[in-house]
Amino acid sequence: MWKFFKGKDEEIPDPPYEYEDLLNLPEREYPKYLKKIFKNKTGKELNLKHPKTFNEKIQWIKLYDKNLKKKGELTDKIKVREFVMWKIGENYLKPMLFTCKSFDEIPFFFLPNSFIIKANNGCKWQYKIKDKNKFLSEEKLYLYVRNKFNNWMKQRFCYWAGFEMQYKYIEPQIIIEPVLIDDDRDYAIEYEIYCFNGVPKIYQRVEYDIPVHCCVYEKNYEESKITFNPAYVKYYMEPEQTLIEAVELSKILSKDFNLVRVDWLLYNNNIYFNEMTFTPFSGFYQFADEKMNYRLGKMLKI
Repeated sequence: MWKFFKGKDEEIPDPPYEYEDLLNLPEREYPKYLKKIFKNKTGKELNLKHPKTFNEKIQWIKLYDKNLKKKGELTDKIKVREFVMWKIGENYLKPMLFTCKSFDEIPFFFLPNSFIIKANNGCKWQYKIKDKNKFLSEEKLYLYVRNKFNNWMKQRFCYWAGFEMQYKYIEPQIIIEPVLIDDDRDYAIEYEIYCFNGVPKIYQRVEYDIPVHCCVYEKNYEESKITFNPAYVKYYMEPEQTLIEAVELSKILSKDFNLVRVDWLLYNNNIYFNEMTFTPFSGFYQFADEKMNYRLGKMLKI
């Protein structure tokens, strides 16, 4: 049953274990297999009865949180837009070009030359089209992407990523969005605001260049020693006004939840809501210092 492997394409990842086996697994077996996944991902034993670390508490949330259905609605990249509009206003919403339930419904003829195709029911289930005409002319690539998306419309992401059960409540759809990257750079800048029990406590500015650069802040925007991804290059800069604005807005959006990372996109000196991530990195963080794992665990009340 257990066959672990890595996907070859970073934008279109394959599951790290046998999807069909987990899909058909009885719910009573979820904790047992989540412990196996956790051990494989982190090298550590998982304590679900008395979770202490940040990673352990995220595992508990994935299976037992009472707000999973509500979190599913807000994980949905389409339904969450109504929530954001109601809470903070539509000015913070990214433009949306089209939605549909099948790749074959996408009206390529009416779309701009570059755009992003996303599945609303998964994480990183997306593909960026840089040149529409070139993409449509490459039949092999077109069919590959088409098959991926039509397959994702039939999938439940919660059985791909270690039982992130909020994804179970999402009706699969495809979203087309414009590429929001400033003309003077080739990469996106995002703010990731970690909110603990309705309070933003860790703020991360991420430049998705190669390699990825990040600046991590804590209270009063002081530089944090926490590193969520050891592969990222850390730096420090004075917080931008847009970051401060994102933190204040995240406080409003996170009010009713024990843990959520509110993600924002910086474009043309404005911030746009990206998504709400309730079980960030599926709770499989590889901390450079395990003390960070325990420290964040103490900050989170479940």
